[in-house]
Amino acid sequence: MRIEVTVPNLPESITDATLLDWRKQPGDTVQKSETLVDLETDKVILEVPVPDNGVLQEIRHAKGDVVGSGELLAVIETEARPAVAETAAPPEIPAKPEPATVPEAVPRPVRFAQPMGPSVRRLIMEHNLDPAQIKGTGREGRLTKQDVLDYLESQKRKTVEAVAPARRPEPAPKERPEVRATEGRGERRVPMTRLRARIAERMIEAQHTTATLTTFNEVNLQKIFDLRNQHRARFEQEYKIKLGFMSFFVKAAVEGLRRFPIINASIDGNDIVYHDYYDIGIAVSTDRGLVVPILRDADRLNFAEIEKAIIDFSQKARDGKLSFEELSGGTFTITNGGIFGSMLSTPILNPPQSAILGMHVIKDRPVVEDGQIVIRPMIYLALSYDHRIIDGREAVTFLFTLKELLEDPVRLLLKI
Repeated sequence: MRIEVTVPNLPESITDATLLDWRKQPGDTVQKSETLVDLETDKVILEVPVPDNGVLQEIRHAKGDVVGSGELLAVIETEARPAVAETAAPPEIPAKPEPATVPEAVPRPVRFAQPMGPSVRRLIMEHNLDPAQIKGTGREGRLTKQDVLDYLESQKRKTVEAVAPARRPEPAPKERPEVRATEGRGERRVPMTRLRARIAERMIEAQHTTATLTTFNEVNLQKIFDLRNQHRARFEQEYKIKLGFMSFFVKAAVEGLRRFPIINASIDGNDIVYHDYYDIGIAVSTDRGLVVPILRDADRLNFAEIEKAIIDFSQKARDGKLSFEELSGGTFTITNGGIFGSMLSTPILNPPQSAILGMHVIKDRPVVEDGQIVIRPMIYLALSYDHRIIDGREAVTFLFTLKELLEDPVRLLLKI
């Protein structure tokens, strides 16, 4: 039976996808649910699965082609199943002794007169093959089912090799970009990935459509360090996960957003949309670019659930396994440049969100406490916000609230 493999339905925000790589080639045997082809969109890599067991007959698009929802990608032929059990093959006709001069390794030509099993005859008839063109490897030169399948695979490969160059004669493969060298000074021109191009587009959009300002503050994390050291072992034993810093920042951000709803709002035309839920985007860096999976209803999650979700996001992002749903929406974003050593930065908004919190590297620095100079683990925080709806007073007060909550984490539990 002929099965067509098409591009899955893409979300409304995604218009098309780029064919990234074929996992199988024409003539290959394929198994149901294994990945057939990878498609790259503006947000994620889609793995298109094999719908049923069979043989990949043909592919309709080459690597690098742009395809849309529902477009035909490939054709798979499943093996027809007989209604009744196959009957035994007729008894073999004794073959004449071969001359001594003919080596045993030389395959004998196959003729219709020679016995062939029902599955072999069916394959030959379905594909209109000449059995004399196929080398038999069975006993006494008989043609086996595997002989026919191997022959079909070799023919398909020859067809693909002959057709593929004609389809795409000009572009060079993406993995081998053109290199132009002049007296030892080389240059490389590599096309942007879909994700990188989309990131560039959104960054320009954010700069052109928002009135962005950034405010800063510094936070003493000594009490969070003490709290983690005091309860780390028991926390890991209870939840089978390490107690990190990000869960404290997520909890503090949610409480700050609860107190200052405008920071959690967005602009829609001439309206301000207030969100009564807290979907926090967690920026994750990958080889393909920055992605922002969403921590849904973060206010309902405990510390362990937040830590587990962030680790899961990071692993999926590295493997390209994030779904559209995990990357859609969000009311506020947290990005951590500190993991790369950044001391200070001005994060760019993630429209339509109106604010983004930037974390930075934690450094031991001298600070004054009770008139004494002491060394404390300090971090700079940056809040970029859309000045069209968020006033400076609200932005500064929101960030100062985060500072108070993080410097005395008991307040996160008491919500004071």
